[in-house]
Amino acid sequence: MIVAEAVGRLLAAAGVDTAFGVVGSGNFHLTNALVRHGARFVAARHEGGAATMADAYTRMSGRVAVLSVHQGPGLTNAMTGIAEAAKSRTPLLVLAADVTEPHSNFHLDQAALARAVGAVPMRLTRAQDALEALRVAREDRRTVVLSLPLDLQSSPAPDWPALEPLVTQAHTATLPPGPHTPPQGTGTPPVPDRSSRRPDMLSPEAEAGVAELGAGSPGVAGADALGGRGAREAGPGVGVLARLLGEARRPVFVAGRGARHARLELEDLADLTGALLATSAVAKGLFRGSPWDLDVSGGFSTPLTAELIGGADLVVAWGCALNMWTTRHGSLISPGTRVAQVDLEHPVAARHVPVDLPVTGEVAQVATAVRELLAPPEGLPAGYRSAELAGRIAAEGRWRAVPYEDETGGGRIDPRTLTAALDDILPAERVIAPDSGNFMGYPSMWMDVPDERGFCFTQAFQSIGLGLATAVGAALALPDRLPVAALGDGGALMGVSELETVARLGLPMVIVVYDDEAYGAEVHHFTGQPHGTVTFPPTDLAAMARALGLAAVTVTEPADLRAVSDWLDGPRDRAILVHAKITRERPSWWLEEAFKGH
Repeated sequence: MIVAEAVGRLLAAAGVDTAFGVVGSGNFHLTNALVRHGARFVAARHEGGAATMADAYTRMSGRVAVLSVHQGPGLTNAMTGIAEAAKSRTPLLVLAADVTEPHSNFHLDQAALARAVGAVPMRLTRAQDALEALRVAREDRRTVVLSLPLDLQSSPAPDWPALEPLVTQAHTATLPPGPHTPPQGTGTPPVPDRSSRRPDMLSPEAEAGVAELGAGSPGVAGADALGGRGAREAGPGVGVLARLLGEARRPVFVAGRGARHARLELEDLADLTGALLATSAVAKGLFRGSPWDLDVSGGFSTPLTAELIGGADLVVAWGCALNMWTTRHGSLISPGTRVAQVDLEHPVAARHVPVDLPVTGEVAQVATAVRELLAPPEGLPAGYRSAELAGRIAAEGRWRAVPYEDETGGGRIDPRTLTAALDDILPAERVIAPDSGNFMGYPSMWMDVPDERGFCFTQAFQSIGLGLATAVGAALALPDRLPVAALGDGGALMGVSELETVARLGLPMVIVVYDDEAYGAEVHHFTGQPHGTVTFPPTDLAAMARALGLAAVTVTEPADLRAVSDWLDGPRDRAILVHAKITRERPSWWLEEAFKGH
């Protein structure tokens, strides 16, 4: 057995069940070994697509996927997808063949390349090093680029009986903790009597030793990590957070990707303190079904959500980076609002919003510890909640409820009308994968999702062209849901090679292309300038899809979507591409926000 065979067998035995990639000579034996020992290999048409598929698969499945690439250009082709995964802290293991001869045309400094985009570089010196790389990816939640020298790959490895015990000692490819199944909230909650709320909800135990919060206080900033300890042993930051929640009259929770497993704990704490519930874009759907769900905080916020977050006296970010998207460059959170942030680590100071209280710890554990420190209130919880507000959230809490003037006409469909109609037509059990671009807010804002696994948003790097591959990875991770890829024409054509992958795999997917025949973000941002470099002649995307064996329809008005209904009623034995010619006069405010960070 050679080392390449041993690496594949070790990883498969450790639980790696799915690998993505493009096979060349440098990763041929390794990839075949993975397959031979039980892993599924998904062959993409471009390494960039393979990297994003692996990223999306890991996000949606809770299992570390593998990306297998050839030396040199195989790795460089994958780098945009790897950068997205690394910036999103996706636990991903990249197996990159490597040459050691400096004069080889394939030679490059792979470690420097990985490090440059925020990935963790590692190098194989023996077969079992692959298990350590898997451990780092899983436990540290990092994207790891493991370089596998060609000469080492072909060298003899220990016999399997000598390696097999190492697997039992290694951690598997499953990511803890697993996501909870979100409960379905129904009806309007009881209305609390706000006048009966106690100003101090801390238990007597919590009162002792809890320091007063001072904005920017060195003592607060140095709060102890919670780790796995209970409330009685929690660090001072947990006690201060409990005090802040006890004092708050208008608290809002904003949950990010690091909180996607902690719905039950966060809702329990929010019910006690009267907090409203919002998410970052990547955690969209986490609180779906709750009558206090405000949906997404930031550039995708509804006017009501922006109003309520702006009016909060305490915002608690749970596993959420508070980046420019989530805070609208800080403008969403009002001056004087106290901000607490709960996360596994706090590597850098918040750029857009000053954080008064950082609490280091796992979200569910911190929420539980804070809950234990809060004595049961007299009467029902108050906080931000009221009968009037519950009614407003029900009536105004989704973009579908915000009035607009339909601009459909002249052979083009209003993207809001298009998206709202698709939201009605498509089944509720769906996973939406939007690409980036001027159009991206429409599927993200006008289309609903059932829970936190209904939205796969690979946009930490803000690259266009990742949406289709994202949908493929999500589709393979969640085969019981309808995948919906939402693309602009620029991103669709950038990732068009993966249409063949969709067809070859027979994925029953809806691919919606919002076609304005331009890079719309640049058209609307650079007003008054020549746009010849960012506008294009019409392209028959539906014909391209049919040529690859997909169903397709061109849509210029709502009635054209009957073809989608017919496809849904049929066998769904192939994907359907919806080529929507959208109106193009309207700029997007969400990308105007993004341009401020350029």
